[in-house]
Amino acid sequence: MSELLELAERIAGQAAKGEQIEAYASRGEETDVRAYEGEVESLTSAASAGVGVRVIVDGRQGFAYAGSLEEEVIRETLAEARDNAGFATPDEHVGLPGPDGRAPATMDLWDDELVAMPTATKVELALELERRVRSGDRRVRQVASADYGDIAGESAVATSTGISASSRRTICSLSVSAVAGTGSDSHTGVGFSAGRGPADLDSDRAATDATERAVRLLGATKARSGRCVVVFDARVTSTLLAVLSSAFSGEAVTKGRSIFADRIGQEVAVAGVTLVDDPTDRRAFGAASHDAEGLACRRNVLVDGGVLAGFVFDTTSARRSGTASTASAVRGGYSSTPSAGCRALALTPGALDATEILAAVDEGLFVQSITGVHSGVNPVSGDFSVGAEGLLIRGGVLAEPVREVTIASTLPRMFLSVLHIGSDQEWLPGLAAGQTLAIDAMTLSGS
Repeated sequence: MSELLELAERIAGQAAKGEQIEAYASRGEETDVRAYEGEVESLTSAASAGVGVRVIVDGRQGFAYAGSLEEEVIRETLAEARDNAGFATPDEHVGLPGPDGRAPATMDLWDDELVAMPTATKVELALELERRVRSGDRRVRQVASADYGDIAGESAVATSTGISASSRRTICSLSVSAVAGTGSDSHTGVGFSAGRGPADLDSDRAATDATERAVRLLGATKARSGRCVVVFDARVTSTLLAVLSSAFSGEAVTKGRSIFADRIGQEVAVAGVTLVDDPTDRRAFGAASHDAEGLACRRNVLVDGGVLAGFVFDTTSARRSGTASTASAVRGGYSSTPSAGCRALALTPGALDATEILAAVDEGLFVQSITGVHSGVNPVSGDFSVGAEGLLIRGGVLAEPVREVTIASTLPRMFLSVLHIGSDQEWLPGLAAGQTLAIDAMTLSGS
């Protein structure tokens, strides 16, 4: 048993009669290095540790947290949570889960090589990444930034209702931003590589990706307005799914803040669309053996063959909806309480790769990046309007670059207008996988 789990169990074991206690403890270390013009522009290394305590009495929930694992601080935190419970508004649905008999998936999300890697090696990875971009295509005028980052963290949760779980994980990444230009024309491209440990990182890929994305936009102009097929780059698809994820939260549904509310069993997408949240898939950066309340994570089908199949729930939102938790509690760390959310969203891959999708589309717009997502995409109303840049598709291949255009539709219409889902599924940092995605009849506003 880990030291953190012993601590969490000790706190949870102090529950008085009629009282439920949850203790969530975590600690971690992270490093960030930024290289610029051959020098280290910044280097930060930080460690954090803390505990969050929930106390529930007669439907009243009190919460308190502290950024320390010292015994005296923990005692004060527990006392504060108890005190806060006395002032809370009663809610019959609030409560802690008990064991549900589900066995957790066996997953190793930890890389010892990352933990043992010297800081000097991390610095050199950032510097080398910048050198690779600078020594490549002559049209790259500047490397705006080249970064290395990592995190190694562990957590544990225990409750007076019998929950006891712990986990640990590592993640590291390289990212670089290249600025290409000719004359007064300049464009930025970003490339990255990420994984559980240093052996997963590919600096060549990150450098090449950033350069190609910047260079291929040189000479971009506004496209003609109209309606067309839009093909989203894998990264863009990942971003869209991440934003859309809140619409599948049981908490959002119970509050009427989802476009999918009251639509279980209805057709919400074309038959080829199956969307799953599966934290037990080790490839996902949001993979986990247990959710933030300590229940064993599981595969949850949200859209099955175009039909809305379900939502994700934590314990409280599930009780409010008259159903069971899907082990989908998430939290921002020890300083927050859990809520329902997705961890590892992915569309079931189709039969065509990116090149084959372009050929099948023949004419349209390939979007390699979008802006204004959080203001332009509304998972409550379904509105979709974002800025975009990319390349026209002509004759089934990429043609002239375009910039300063807007693409618009509604999320329900987009789901019902999916033409192709790429076979090129790639897990990206964040909570959703990416893959090429073609959608018919979107509105393009340009010149």
